[in-house]
Amino acid sequence: MKTIKLLVLGVLFIAGANLAQAQVSVNVNLGAPPAWGPAGYSAVDYYYLPDVESYYDVKNSQFIYLGNGKWIRAKNLPTRYRNYDLYSGYKVVLNDYHGRTPYNHFKNHKVKYYKGYKGKPQKNIGYYRGHKSKAHKNSDYNKNKNKSYEKGKKNHDKHKN
Repeated sequence: MKTIKLLVLGVLFIAGANLAQAQVSVNVNLGAPPAWGPAGYSAVDYYYLPDVESYYDVKNSQFIYLGNGKWIRAKNLPTRYRNYDLYSGYKVVLNDYHGRTPYNHFKNHKVKYYKGYKGKPQKNIGYYRGHKSKAHKNSDYNKNKNKSYEKGKKNHDKHKN
């Protein structure tokens, strides 16, 4: 009976600790730069994303983009950019702007940082597991695609027409 009570108490303790940890993580990350953000710029308010002509508000964790002639703030980019890779896309760090409407400078940003613009090489704050593993697979493919595997050649020709 004592063993069962200790076991139940242990499970409750572990569950409570995990719950408390999750709450701490959520509170700590509010207003923090996203994992896909460029490393080395912790005190920045906005990024400009030239490939999608949008801004990212770091403090409020919101994208700002033009939709139907108005600037819209949202947690996600619009569906037209659903395939855009935030980890590999270039981010212009707007060090010199600290207001609420970075899009007031959109005409200048659009000309200076055109679609496809690449400035200095950037490293991201973090990485997305799927993104990193995908790049790893591609590099392995490119590394091995020109190798000829003569040892097992007789078995490889077996299924050819």
